Amino acid sequence: ERALKLLDDRATDFIVLARFMKILSPNFVWRYKNKIINIHPSLLPSFPGPQAYRQAYEQGVKIIGVTSHFVTMRLDEGPIIAQGSFNVRPGWTLKNIIAAGQKLEARVLIKAVKLYLTERLDVYWGIVKQV
Repeated sequence: ERALKLLDDRATDFIVLARFMKILSPNFVWRYKNKIINIHPSLLPSFPGPQAYRQAYEQGVKIIGVTSHFVTMRLDEGPIIAQGSFNVRPGWTLKNIIAAGQKLEARVLIKAVKLYLTERLDVYWGIVKQV
């Protein structure tokens, strides 16, 4: 819990995770409830976990997207802040999908952070609302 002390010492308001592939401790998540923003490479709740692009590709989905959400104790199940999607073009490989997805991840994550900083977001029964 050294990280918690470090963040507390710096009066951290919120945390952004991008490509952070580790599970946070329950204490850490509780301490920063609705203050940890994550980006996930799928339109949640579809394809949770670390291989979302591969799963979507193998399922032959035609629309793929990304989700920015608040982190909770349950992996990739936090309240959704923002999403974005793109159409999979015929003949695309997994590499094409990942490249397009990563560009979209950056845009959606920025949108979620802007919403967090400029709007009053409230989580009610697991749904993010602007109040």
